[in-house]
Amino acid sequence: MQSITIRRPDDWHLHLRDGAMLEGVIGDTSRDFARAIIMPNLVPPVVTTADAEAYRGRIMAALPKGDKFQPLMTLYLTEHTNPDDVEAGKTNGLITAVKLYPAGATTNSHGGVRDIEKAMPVLERMAKIGLPLCVHGEVTTPEVDIFDREAVFIETVLDPIRKRLPELKVTMEHVTTKDGIDYIKSAKGGLAGSITTHHLIINRNAILVGGIRPHYYCLPVAKRENHRLALRAAATSGDPRFFLGTDSAPHVDPLKECACGCAGIYTSINTMSCLAHVFEQENALDKLEAFASLNGPTWYDLPVNEERITLVKRNDPVSFPAKIETGAGSVTVFDPMFPLHWDVER
Repeated sequence: MQSITIRRPDDWHLHLRDGAMLEGVIGDTSRDFARAIIMPNLVPPVVTTADAEAYRGRIMAALPKGDKFQPLMTLYLTEHTNPDDVEAGKTNGLITAVKLYPAGATTNSHGGVRDIEKAMPVLERMAKIGLPLCVHGEVTTPEVDIFDREAVFIETVLDPIRKRLPELKVTMEHVTTKDGIDYIKSAKGGLAGSITTHHLIINRNAILVGGIRPHYYCLPVAKRENHRLALRAAATSGDPRFFLGTDSAPHVDPLKECACGCAGIYTSINTMSCLAHVFEQENALDKLEAFASLNGPTWYDLPVNEERITLVKRNDPVSFPAKIETGAGSVTVFDPMFPLHWDVER
């Protein structure tokens, strides 16, 4: 039996939803993670500091008794976001970042930004006060192939923003392509990227080969194998510009298994086991702590966690449920398609 002890990890991109779903999934994160950046794409979205404060209260109320967990709140950027409100949220310690969703890019993003010029006053204020911008890095114009959306976003949206506001701190969330990895590596500063658990494990074959598999469908969609390998190389390199953001995104099964299924993969419950497997495969278990526990806090100017967790490699595979039951309905858990032997010791 092998074991590895690391500082308690954080999740720098998480969907908790709201109501019965929030109550059903929060424990899977708070069990292993100390903090998480909470996505604001609710219905209606979290667009003001008052919205964020109220949502944070609902998260804390749903937290299992005895769990220690800090939700790091974000605001949903719109073309009408008030720069003063954003600055007030940062000043009082409530807001950790602002999230840019191009309109129509993913779940509940229809209220996102269509004309980046209309959001520039907020971005300029964020650059001035040092508040990070988290981006869903895809264009949504219909003529761009879905597998090219990230590369085109970098060229036509992100790079012009960064040249115009070089002091703006930007997190490319859920990077899925070698293009994204290379772009972050080429930056002289002010740019980092989060990488999901599932994009380290699946490529687009998981969705399409042998029939449509809706529980492997996410946005940004999984890409070709060469992109997956680039993500693995970056995640396991120890490079401080890359860190874990699971993008764990629960949807009830009827909304996944239908003619127009929702995008999202639920990984909170088994992420640490999956990551240990991946890092062991890459002979990089010594880099797991950097990716999961150190690089993110450094990027967001937060202290690293003092508490530790221990992962143990067991002889027999670790059992995770195929589904979790929530008050909103059943949610299918991510299946990495290989047995998991690493387990967080309780």
